[in-house]
Amino acid sequence: MHRGDPFALRLNLSAALESIRLPLEWTDLIRGPQLATPELLGDVILVRRDIGCSYHLCVVHDDALQGITHVSRGVDLFDATHLHRLLQELLQLPVPVYRHHPLILDADGRRLAKRDKAETILSLRTQGLTPADVMKRAGF
Repeated sequence: MHRGDPFALRLNLSAALESIRLPLEWTDLIRGPQLATPELLGDVILVRRDIGCSYHLCVVHDDALQGITHVSRGVDLFDATHLHRLLQELLQLPVPVYRHHPLILDADGRRLAKRDKAETILSLRTQGLTPADVMKRAGF
């Protein structure tokens, strides 16, 4: 690594699962009680030279540091919650309540995503959408 060689640190899923008590559970306000099956994602990368810590590791740590009790995010991240529950258990972090809402779509049916330079909530508001309109588009 001193030469700048690429590297990745992966979660050893088998060892992780052996070190915790099962079942892992969480509550989704739309889908109800859930049983985590982190096996869906396998030995995920937690750290990589080019990105540092992964989203998965950072989000569970950040939520705990901020005392987050409720997480609302798009349904596209539902499967990641299985891994997040495992990481929370391994790191002895609190488990928030989740709500995986439908994605907000543009006029062509594409999801709004910052990586695609999509509209922001502010731009939707500037176009005249009310907070209620934006909430409705998010499935609330």
